Amino acid sequence: MRNKILLLAAGIFLIQFYGCDKINFGKKKEEPKPVQQVAASTSALQAAVPAAKGTVIATVDGYPVTQESLDEEINRYNGLVPEDKPESKIDTKEKKIAYLKNEVARRVLLYQEAEKRGLDKSSDVLKGLEDTKQQLLVLQLVKDEMNKVNVSNSAIEDYYNTYKDQFKEPEERRIREIVVATEGEAKAALAKLLLGEEEFASMATRISKSESAAKGGDLDFIKRGDMKSEEFDRVAFSDAIEPGQTSQYFKGPKGYYILKLEAKKGGKQKSLSEIWDDLKKGLVYMEQQKRLEEVVKNLMKNAKVEIKESEIK
Repeated sequence: MRNKILLLAAGIFLIQFYGCDKINFGKKKEEPKPVQQVAASTSALQAAVPAAKGTVIATVDGYPVTQESLDEEINRYNGLVPEDKPESKIDTKEKKIAYLKNEVARRVLLYQEAEKRGLDKSSDVLKGLEDTKQQLLVLQLVKDEMNKVNVSNSAIEDYYNTYKDQFKEPEERRIREIVVATEGEAKAALAKLLLGEEEFASMATRISKSESAAKGGDLDFIKRGDMKSEEFDRVAFSDAIEPGQTSQYFKGPKGYYILKLEAKKGGKQKSLSEIWDDLKKGLVYMEQQKRLEEVVKNLMKNAKVEIKESEIK
């Protein structure tokens, strides 16, 4: 049908350009078509091609491609490119032209061919279009509701002040350890350390049964949870111990421990201004989820939902 329309349009153009008496199609010369028929044929040609909204930068067999639609598609594509592969992004004019030729044009041609074959009337396609329509409408409804949500500056400040301790950089501490089998050994070792009779590292190498003994008990910098022991964290990250100091002995997962704090880093409190944007995004998201739940809850009140569980296989 599309080809017939295009041929008809070409015929109209030739008639208008050369005149009827100069064209011979192998048939008896006919009288010029009435103006109404010419206008109707032109309208049919226009209807066969979607109206372009924006700046047309290409046509594929009459199908217009606009700058706006290309930019929107490329933005979606770039949004899916992993951060560690920036070279894969379409961010130059040359790459845009290549994408237009190799992807958009090919897709439009396949789309047009599918329409010519009447595949747009198949039950599978119609079902798929209906499913897609449902998903798009739901997404648009959710988007409309989400756009109604905002949080005040005071709400952001209140949240920050309430959960201030959660906005600290992870603290790391460099710890040495001595691990022995019995409490008696731990007491004797601690006494020698406090009296300065032996250095912590040399004692760890000599008597500790931990794997760190080969390194003088050095665990390097660790964070809470790295040692998978609450008791270990309680002592190692205690405010009562400062760099250069040794802890009391305590019972741990592999025996009796004595720790020495070598150094501290991190643990800085992040200011509200530093995390303002991220905090606002998080609070907006939380409020959006609440609003969505309210919308669904209100809809469910007046809806009749029947689920035939016995029929489900």
